[in-house]
Amino acid sequence: MQDAEITGSQIRAARGALGLSVRELSEHTGIGSATLVRYEAIDDVPKSRKGHLETLRRFLDAAGIEFIGSPDDRPGIRIGTPKSRRPPSVPRPLTR
Repeated sequence: MQDAEITGSQIRAARGALGLSVRELSEHTGIGSATLVRYEAIDDVPKSRKGHLETLRRFLDAAGIEFIGSPDDRPGIRIGTPKSRRPPSVPRPLTR
């Protein structure tokens, strides 16, 4: 997936993988908590008018989340190493 089209399920999974609360993700991205909750409640690509999906994608990419599949074909995430510099205050992904 090269564009900002990410699904609510991917956003929810990425946030969980990073161990962030909705409030923490809101603080890091500047996107309202209510908006994030609405996005995560949708399994498909949420409607976004303010570039929020692109903002989320950039933040989560920088934190080491890779979005795989496509919205129509097995969307998911892969947890990797953060890009060059970890965004401020983002915990390391959970490892087992």
